[in-house]
Amino acid sequence: MKLHEYEEFRHQVRRLAQEKIRPHAGVVDEESRLPRDSIDAFRAMALNGLPFPEALGGAGGDLMSQVIAVEEVARVCGSSSLVLLIPWAALTPLVWFGSEELKQEIVPAVAAGQCGASFCLTEPGGGSDLRGIRTRAERVAGGWRINGQKRFISNVGWSDWYAVLARVSDNAFGVFMLHCDAPGFRIGRHERKMGMRGSPTADLIFEDCMVPEHRVVGDPERGHDYMIQTLTYTRPLVSAQALGLAQGALDEAVTYTAGRDQFGTRVSRFQMVRGMVADMAIAVESARALLYRTVEIAGESNDGRARGFASMAKTLCSDTAMKVTTDAVQLHGGYGYMKDYAVERMMRDAKVSQIWEGTNQIQRLLVAKYVYDEPGSGRARV
Repeated sequence: MKLHEYEEFRHQVRRLAQEKIRPHAGVVDEESRLPRDSIDAFRAMALNGLPFPEALGGAGGDLMSQVIAVEEVARVCGSSSLVLLIPWAALTPLVWFGSEELKQEIVPAVAAGQCGASFCLTEPGGGSDLRGIRTRAERVAGGWRINGQKRFISNVGWSDWYAVLARVSDNAFGVFMLHCDAPGFRIGRHERKMGMRGSPTADLIFEDCMVPEHRVVGDPERGHDYMIQTLTYTRPLVSAQALGLAQGALDEAVTYTAGRDQFGTRVSRFQMVRGMVADMAIAVESARALLYRTVEIAGESNDGRARGFASMAKTLCSDTAMKVTTDAVQLHGGYGYMKDYAVERMMRDAKVSQIWEGTNQIQRLLVAKYVYDEPGSGRARV
């Protein structure tokens, strides 16, 4: 796509978000229910299949178009953006490394918005340490037997397919595409969350769960490598979600302060308010610039540089989201603390962006590793 085509696409998604998603965002959060209206809207615009190849029923959209879509949806509803991006992340290892047979079995239905898919890495013992996972897959006659547990899995219940990273030996891991009707698979208790309440979250429990041989993605001993490469792609999507929340909160703060009077003066005329809004705008635009630069780099190669920038973008965008949404609540005064105003929900939704997809503490370690170790980072190797 050329620049003007991206902007046209952005306008289309923004209109969809404002007209079809925003009206239901508060109810979705309040009732902790799947945003069915948003899913219908995605389907009408063919957004569900945006990143997938046309041969698999998708639109073949590049990473920038995906980032723009997530950003614009998150601007009005964090939960809806999560429901949109999780299937993209879940099926990335399959699309990149899986067999043609397995792709044809799974991707078209997800691309059409007929069902979801979920990404399954985190376990009760932690999420950032992929090599520390305990879920095991054992090769048996006809396929693989999986035992273990995954935690904090998004879109549970709506998803028909689950991309599960499991240990196949002491030092090797595989990615397995597990269908919701697989024998030995069950869903645990749904979590009661601070934010992102429209995306159902629960444990997945595997008790001698059987997966057919053909549902292993690529080489069953290269799953760790597949996931590391996938995270270079998914972190910009999570960054876009955080950026969208920050932009949405800034929008709300500007509208509110421009329309409210105090002491006989429009609130937006107060110098301290203007200073806060200026800092919020600077933070949002700085995060957007780094994210878009990251997308450009990731489009060139999936290497150490791309991973370093993905960690930078994830950290800056999510920290910006938390700061800007908190300031937006402050600028609303007492009303910002009320559920009747969107900034309260946006602040709760923003918090998790600093935690998932690798905590920001882990991201900073990855950035430091890039700065010290990666040729071309502009720093001497130490």
